Amino acid sequence: MVKSDYSIGILQYIPFFYVIWSDDLLSASEIAVVKKTIEQDSVLNSDEKNLLSQWLDRENPPIDEEFKQWKHTITNSNVKLIESDTYPLASLSQRLGNLHCERCDFNDHLKHIEINLGIQPNHYNHLFDVEVIHHKTSDFYDSKVLDGILKGSHAKAVDNFRSFLNQPSFHWDVKRNKEDFRGKVLEQVQLLGTNGYGAMAYGPEYGGTGNMPAYGAIFEHLMFIDGSLAVKFGVQFGLFGGSIQKLGTKKHHDQYLTDTGKAKLLGCFAMTETGHGSNVRGIKTTATYDQKTDSIIIHTPGPNDNKEYIGNALHSSMASVFAQLIVDGKNEGVHAVLVPVRDKNNTVLEGIIIEDNGYKLGLNGVDNGKIWFDQVKVPRENLLNEFGEIRDDGTYSSAIKNPNKRFFTMLGTLVGGRICVAKGGVGGAKMALTIAVKHALNRRQFNDSVKIQEDLIMDYPTHQLRLTPAIASAYVYHVTLEEMMKRYSDDSQPDKRKVETQVAGLKSIITWFANDTIQECREACGGKGYLLENRIADLKGDVDIFTTFEGDNNVLLQLAAKGVLSDFKAEFNSAGFTSVLKLLRSQLADKLSTINPIYSNKVDKEHLYNPKFHKHAFNYRTRRLTYTLAMRIRSYIKKGIPSYQAFLKVQTHLLVLGKAYSVELAYHTFNEFCTSVADKKHRVLLEKLGTLYALDQLYNDTGWYLEQGYFGGTKSKAIRQRVERLSTELRPHIEVLVDGFGIPEHCITAPIAK
Repeated sequence: MVKSDYSIGILQYIPFFYVIWSDDLLSASEIAVVKKTIEQDSVLNSDEKNLLSQWLDRENPPIDEEFKQWKHTITNSNVKLIESDTYPLASLSQRLGNLHCERCDFNDHLKHIEINLGIQPNHYNHLFDVEVIHHKTSDFYDSKVLDGILKGSHAKAVDNFRSFLNQPSFHWDVKRNKEDFRGKVLEQVQLLGTNGYGAMAYGPEYGGTGNMPAYGAIFEHLMFIDGSLAVKFGVQFGLFGGSIQKLGTKKHHDQYLTDTGKAKLLGCFAMTETGHGSNVRGIKTTATYDQKTDSIIIHTPGPNDNKEYIGNALHSSMASVFAQLIVDGKNEGVHAVLVPVRDKNNTVLEGIIIEDNGYKLGLNGVDNGKIWFDQVKVPRENLLNEFGEIRDDGTYSSAIKNPNKRFFTMLGTLVGGRICVAKGGVGGAKMALTIAVKHALNRRQFNDSVKIQEDLIMDYPTHQLRLTPAIASAYVYHVTLEEMMKRYSDDSQPDKRKVETQVAGLKSIITWFANDTIQECREACGGKGYLLENRIADLKGDVDIFTTFEGDNNVLLQLAAKGVLSDFKAEFNSAGFTSVLKLLRSQLADKLSTINPIYSNKVDKEHLYNPKFHKHAFNYRTRRLTYTLAMRIRSYIKKGIPSYQAFLKVQTHLLVLGKAYSVELAYHTFNEFCTSVADKKHRVLLEKLGTLYALDQLYNDTGWYLEQGYFGGTKSKAIRQRVERLSTELRPHIEVLVDGFGIPEHCITAPIAK
């Protein structure tokens, strides 16, 4: 036996006290757990209990010399920390005690502390100068269960699709010649169409299942194959086919949808123009009705009024062209018209010019092009007339009399494409995170003079902090987009304006998140992440454009903010002055209850991890930004400034509100989802991911909260520390979490992920 200055009872607790005091996060409730355990430990005598209790006094912590003595005792013991032990820290303490007695019984009280304080090996393995027997990942949670939770109601469709993708046609390799690349992607799209996947969102009579949520799920999976494939698939079946399905009527469906779904009829979605970008209402292409010939004439009036960046432009034989519909000299607003652009021999038709956009930063497997129309004549029947039609007598008619409402109703039917773009961004982030995490679980770097081998880079707290909050965000955004697709697909709710507002903001924050995450993953993989074979480089180029197509993110955030303001205005107008007073009282109550030293500096774990705190903090930010924005606009207008100019003056405020609203929506949606998860064990893990997402977002916006007095400096610091702590706590389960994304093994082709 080895001699020690500590008694056997005290010695067993030393590793725990060393870990506890190395962590600034010891809260009152955690102290209570340790004190209660000590009181109930019958092995300890009264002197030992008193000494241990003294060491738990936050006002009089152990002196530095005592702390050093604890470390010296552990280091000189030559015991090993075995991370695969069921209770690693309690087992370490057991081995430490066994050095000083013949047969010490295992102290179950220590196990109780380890469980209740959530102490993980990666919290302390770097603190002890002992040999650490690492284990890369824990099997406490099951990735297949997580995958099943994320797949939800369309699990069968997703599983079948994953199996379908496991064939040579979808094998990823490096492609750098755009013509060859485009040819390969076209073949893949046609294969998908032939096997029924293109028509999935269409009705059974047109070869589909009417299942838009499942379509969204398979779109995301195509990002695991190649971004170009996902985008061309979305253009052909989602945008072109979707415009026929949503904006056309039965005659269009019967004539075009089946062939579109099978990729026999290749089409493009010609909305964006060179000179007008995101301003769809301001496009200049005209569709003028000629009553004499009963036809519509499509024309590009100016040099910058051509259609720009049109996917599928070089392969398609028909375009869904958005143009200003002019009937009897009157502009009836933007409508979509089907315009043939090539004949059966793939020759561009007369009056049409199509040019290749050329090489791009990414997505070079997509044939983007420019299109000009010179007095191109098409039959009147080619007008997609669900929301507006030209009658047989040559007059225009629409069930939606208000042109503004008609315009937004038409665009609202196409929100599914915006959801798919966001889902594609999440898919790209998932792939990058999976590659980066699996690399970090194999790559070793640095060590100290005691440890036998270098440490896994995934065991470094900095690496955990780089990747784990992003994994939590990916789960939150996946669930949120699934819910948005469900709402969008609900035909019992024809008015899609609210969903459009929600998706506009979510698409923005999610595609920015995807780009930031992919960049972080590239850096986290070092030079290996820069190699094309490891996929992240291509993901960077492909996902980059997601921030600007289907709506520029800065424009969409303003759209989302204006939607929030419209709801505010409706509430304001419904009750007049009383409503304003009610809002002011609410703001005042918030100020009294939250902006005080007790609340703004409350830092205990129970408060910071409580969803009620997260919801209140997010909601407070959204409501306060809404109120202050409305008051600023009102002030400008009262001064005689035109409303358009007033909005220009508050653009930055609009962006902040749009982001705040979207983050609150994502968190609230995920939190609600967690309550529906039947598997209690995995629900706890998902709730922890939700907590990490919330605290990470709050810390990212900590400047605003500090300005408002909602946080004090102490609370801001505590939130940062909790983000770091949660990232470390999730380290044992990090591979299970990325495997829970459900990316098929045959899609993870990056050598560094093997």
